[in-house]
Amino acid sequence: MTNYFSSNFTLGILGGGQLGKMLLSETRKFDIKTRVLDPNEDAPCKIACNDFEQGDLMDFETVYNFGKKVDLLTIEIENVNVEALEKLEEEGVNVYPSAKNLYTIQNKAKQKLFYIDHNIPTAPFSRFAYTHEIETALKHETISFPFVWKSTQFGYDGQGVKIVRTYADLETLPNVECIAEEMIPFKNELAVIVARSVSGEMRTYPVVEMEFHPEANQVEYVICPARISKEVAKQAEFVALKVSQAYGHVGLLAVEMFQTQEDEILVNEVAPRPHNSGHYSIEAAYTSQFEQHLRAILGLPLGDTKSKVAGIMVNLVGAEDHTGEVVYEDIEKIMQLAGVTPHIYGKRQTRPFRKMGHVTIVNEDVNEARKIAEKVKRTIRVISK
Repeated sequence: MTNYFSSNFTLGILGGGQLGKMLLSETRKFDIKTRVLDPNEDAPCKIACNDFEQGDLMDFETVYNFGKKVDLLTIEIENVNVEALEKLEEEGVNVYPSAKNLYTIQNKAKQKLFYIDHNIPTAPFSRFAYTHEIETALKHETISFPFVWKSTQFGYDGQGVKIVRTYADLETLPNVECIAEEMIPFKNELAVIVARSVSGEMRTYPVVEMEFHPEANQVEYVICPARISKEVAKQAEFVALKVSQAYGHVGLLAVEMFQTQEDEILVNEVAPRPHNSGHYSIEAAYTSQFEQHLRAILGLPLGDTKSKVAGIMVNLVGAEDHTGEVVYEDIEKIMQLAGVTPHIYGKRQTRPFRKMGHVTIVNEDVNEARKIAEKVKRTIRVISK
């Protein structure tokens, strides 16, 4: 077996944001050597890795040359040059998740077609080469208002997604490849993180429930365990495992789902990496999602995914009317509350709805944790100087 610990083995990470920073806290715990590539010279990962390289994640030569310097390559963001990863795989570099899976997941239309091909339940949709083609489809009544418009590529944190109710809503959208997805009247948005090791060992984390900001289309709260029946939880885990087995991924796969009014489970989309829906696990689970991702891609035994206590995560995002050097107003007040742990991502500049950190609340009682989370949300503000 490879000696990963206190050795010259080098783990490469494409992307240097907050997910990479939290992953690096685990590599430092295990003394695993790391190298990070990110376009931002002030990326959050810079202070925590052994070697940092500034460069374009979508540039073939940059990603290829970076990959040649490491023993194993992983990601913390999907928007990377897949052709470079394919070339590295051909030359014997282990890349997790694989280039093949990233190619599918990077494009929401390809991702949705993958679910259809593998008999995985998902919301009905139509695919368009350009947004302006939707008007023709509406006139021919092949689709109808309201629907969810999604850019097929480069969407994140609520960007590239919009509910379309009128022709006027269409006029504000970019003219890009997209899908129009049927609006599902759902009870809950749920997520299950599946860990799958190089050896094929699999574990699921408990089902979490997500509450969204009504305007920004961003997750405000992640609640674990989800406040759903055992039957619905079992169905969500079953669907997540089916998705994982279809992809045959290595590492983590966060499967986001809708629970319909009839308690059906429909897959929304996936992320093949540590995910916002698993941040609660740092404080609340026996094995954090970041440690688990490392265990999976290195072929080490997977850790216990059970929770020690209930956990709720509150996203810290930039206040709507603030842009500039960041200030965390009243952070000391939330730190007086029992079971509250803030995580600051290291982004010096705030802007409206930018993810700047998160706060975890742990408690024996999920309902009590939710009350404290509400208090946290009302108290702390991410503003500018």
